[in-house]
Amino acid sequence: MTFSIIARCQRSGQFGAAVASSSPAVAARCIRARSGVGAAASQNITDPALGPRALDLMAGGDTPADALQTLQQTPFIEYRQLMAIDTHRPPAVFTGGKALGTLASVVGQHAACAGNMLASREVPAAMLAAFERTDGPLAERLMQALLAGQAAGGEEGPVHSAGLLVYGDLDWPIVDLRMDWVEADPVAALHRAWQVYAPQIDDYVTRARDPRSAPSFGVPGDF
Repeated sequence: MTFSIIARCQRSGQFGAAVASSSPAVAARCIRARSGVGAAASQNITDPALGPRALDLMAGGDTPADALQTLQQTPFIEYRQLMAIDTHRPPAVFTGGKALGTLASVVGQHAACAGNMLASREVPAAMLAAFERTDGPLAERLMQALLAGQAAGGEEGPVHSAGLLVYGDLDWPIVDLRMDWVEADPVAALHRAWQVYAPQIDDYVTRARDPRSAPSFGVPGDF
C-alpha cells in the first residue's frame, strides 16, 4: 500500500523521508525523523509507534540494523515493513513475511527505499537512483525520488496521499508537507506544494528564532 524513502544529507546534516500510498494521510502514520538522530518509516499494515521507537533506539546508540532487530520482537512484526537511518551508519530495512503484495527494497549509502503492493519490484531502485543523481536540498532530492517511484509504476492501485518530512538542527521539522487525500496524483500535488514552500523555509526559521529579524511577514494587514 506504500512506497517510501528515508535519507540523510551529509552536507547539511538533515534527515528526511517521503512517502506515497493509496491510503489516506499516509505521512501522518508512516514517516518520522529527529534532529541529530535520524529518520524511520513504518509501513504495510502500519504500527505508527514503531518509527518513534526506532528513533529512540538509535538515539540510545543502536545502529539502524540493531534498532530494527530489536523491533522484530514486537507483536505482529511479520505484517510490517520498516526502515531506519542514522547519522553515519548504513541504513537498514526489514520486511515481514506477511507483508502484502509485490515487495521490494533497496539500500544505498545515504538512503533506503521500500514498498509493498507495488506495480513493479523496480520501484524502490528507481527511487534510489533518482535520489542519488539529484543535486540540491534534501527535500528536493526526496521529492525527485518519490516522483521517480511514481513514474516507475508506484503502487499497484491508485495513489491518494503523499508526504514530505525534513528535520534540520531544530527540534521541529523545517519541512512537513502532506497531501492527505487527493483524487489524482498526490505526488505531483506535493511537489507543487514543496516548490511554493521552498523559498520561504529560511523565513519561517528566522521568525521562530527571532521575529525581530523578520519585520515583514508578507501577508495582508502586515505594516
